[in-house]
Amino acid sequence: MIHQYKNNGYNIVMDIASGSVHVVDDIVYDAVAVLEPVMGELEKPEQIPEEAKDRTKEILEKTYPGEDAEEALLEVQELIDAEELYTKDTYQNYVTDFKKRETVVKALCLHIAHDCNLGCLYCFAEEGEYHGRRALMSFEVGKKALDFLIANSGKRRNLEVDFFGGEPLMNWEVVKQLVEYGRSQEEAHNKRFRFTLTTNGVLLNDEIMEFCNREMSNVVLSLDGRKEINDLMRPTRNGRGSSYDIIVPKFQKFAKSRAGKDYYVRGTFTHNNLDFSEDVKHFADLGFEQMSIEPVVTDPSEPYAIREDDLPKIMEEYDKLAVEYIKRKKEGNGFNFFHFMIDLNQGPCVAKRLSGCGSGTEYLAVTPWGDFYPCHQFVGQEDFLMGNVDTGIIRTDIRDEFKLCNVYAKEKCRDCFARFYCSGGCAANAYNFHGKITDAYDIGCEMQKKRIECAIMIKAALADEE
Repeated sequence: MIHQYKNNGYNIVMDIASGSVHVVDDIVYDAVAVLEPVMGELEKPEQIPEEAKDRTKEILEKTYPGEDAEEALLEVQELIDAEELYTKDTYQNYVTDFKKRETVVKALCLHIAHDCNLGCLYCFAEEGEYHGRRALMSFEVGKKALDFLIANSGKRRNLEVDFFGGEPLMNWEVVKQLVEYGRSQEEAHNKRFRFTLTTNGVLLNDEIMEFCNREMSNVVLSLDGRKEINDLMRPTRNGRGSSYDIIVPKFQKFAKSRAGKDYYVRGTFTHNNLDFSEDVKHFADLGFEQMSIEPVVTDPSEPYAIREDDLPKIMEEYDKLAVEYIKRKKEGNGFNFFHFMIDLNQGPCVAKRLSGCGSGTEYLAVTPWGDFYPCHQFVGQEDFLMGNVDTGIIRTDIRDEFKLCNVYAKEKCRDCFARFYCSGGCAANAYNFHGKITDAYDIGCEMQKKRIECAIMIKAALADEE
């Protein structure tokens, strides 16, 4: 399968099965397109059939008079010979044994607090309550969760634990106790914990920052962009004061103090700020170097929901952001935008490319009272309650269903050029919009495809400078 597109003056040809990406001139770009229907039908495409070659040469000579059509066809043949063009997908058989795989848990999302001190309008967790009651996780429940992770992680040494909410800093003492406990177990079990924290920043102080800089491999800092945008969607619970004014100075100090350790400023854009590239630029102007801004996913009836007719504007914004990203990188004051960071040389392993985030199998969410769910977005949906820290995983049928959630199980993914980059998208979004985890959230898919195209174009543009 071939995917071709033009962006910012670059002609890009992607060979999906091999992962090869080529920047080509106009005549080669068109040669690839003309040959695709023929080459795609061949069982083992090694040589361009003579009839197809003659027909393509005739078309190219009419379209590009005076240019060497024969040379363009030779370039295409060289890519075929290198197995970098018109290659066949050999991965489908790989997924047939996914259900038989030993289940190894490598990551937990600890809902350390089902409570929050902000009242974000779009919060899928209902201001931290998750369709339930406000609660804080006890040390005892968290300890059992870490013990479960150690016991079910097999031979995997590196384990991940994200302190999540609600707002985790509302239960800070337990966070510290669990980090201390995790560290105490590492040597005895030959494990290494990678702790992360997601926070809205309201309760940040110097002591918390110092602890995080010592113990947290990554921190995610929630901010939606410009002051007016952030305060519209992320109001304080009492309606007094600006959450932007409260948290931005703290985030700036925290980001500087990370001293090379990972952090992300993460925002959410909605129908209210379709010009979200301005919010990303605002992050950069505030001095942040690591950032992400995600489209809101919510009930379509909400006034701030992303709609299908918003997509043209959103695509334009990603293009604008990509150009700005390149400009700032070349000027020496660049930033990293999560969705533009693609590794074309290696990237995720095959299993990851096919099956995605590992929710329900490798990755689980834990409520304050110790219930297991496939991920944080399923918390509170009783049909997805998998077990508890006291019982372990009881609903193995849910786990097995998630094991089979891969790009070949999703009809919308099978012929999509982005399938090995997005790995089938978010199971929770698919379920919430279509009632099954093997579907796909269509608006999200369109945005993801655009981000991938921009990210690859950026690679081409920056390579020109090397």
